[in-house]
Amino acid sequence: MPNLSVSTWSLHRNLGPLRWTVWDDEQNEQIVEIKAQPETIKLLDLPEKLASKGFDMIEICHFHFPSTDSEYLSELRNACKRANITFHTLLLDYGDISTNDPIRREKDLEFIQNWIDIAATVGAERIRVIAGDSSPDDSEALERSIQNLNKLALYATDRGVRIVIENFRALTSKADNCIKILKNSDTSIRMITDFGNFKGDDKYEELATILPYSDSVHAKANFDSDGLPDIEEFRTCLDLLVDTNYNGSITLIYDGPGDMWEGIERVRKIVDS
Repeated sequence: MPNLSVSTWSLHRNLGPLRWTVWDDEQNEQIVEIKAQPETIKLLDLPEKLASKGFDMIEICHFHFPSTDSEYLSELRNACKRANITFHTLLLDYGDISTNDPIRREKDLEFIQNWIDIAATVGAERIRVIAGDSSPDDSEALERSIQNLNKLALYATDRGVRIVIENFRALTSKADNCIKILKNSDTSIRMITDFGNFKGDDKYEELATILPYSDSVHAKANFDSDGLPDIEEFRTCLDLLVDTNYNGSITLIYDGPGDMWEGIERVRKIVDS
């Protein structure tokens, strides 16, 4: 049985405010937009909670960090260590290293490097970097992404952190682009496959193409208005793991309505069956 992880996105209505990073064209810099959410559990208490439920690892979205000062990062690192929970991936949810805007590109690279430093300090093994928001048909953007991922991989390796990409956002919305990036980038770069991010009739073919290159999966189902997963569709995705001899970790993703802990357990039950 693969190691099971939970993403903090699966608890995004429980962990307090969401701190979205966005690009401000007028100021030519990143700004933070805060969306209020209830805090029924503190991030520092989450590792122990996950351990009590039998999970092995955690993935934390960057917008869930209430602070990035050294004292807080040390507390979070120690919380994971005490609970024997591996901080598998810091999920960076902002940054466009494929853009043709040189000002934004350089500032986003600096932003990502800062979060690589944070990942190293807090004890995250890996950091998910968005390959780009450019059109998947933009070959020049793809080349810019590859060049900048190589720069970031060198920076991260020096700090004991691994870069991972994901089939997430426009540039990697096609499997071929994911493969091109991996084959032309630093060999340390890894891949996350998210079941829910490919759309269209060729979804399963696209997933089957990238799974052999992946060492982490975001197991995301389609949910109805009651938060119940489409079991048949989800099993089709899970069957691909067997078909492609996948042996990496599995992160449970729940983003439906209702109680998020109950939603996570519904996803887990299917994965375990």
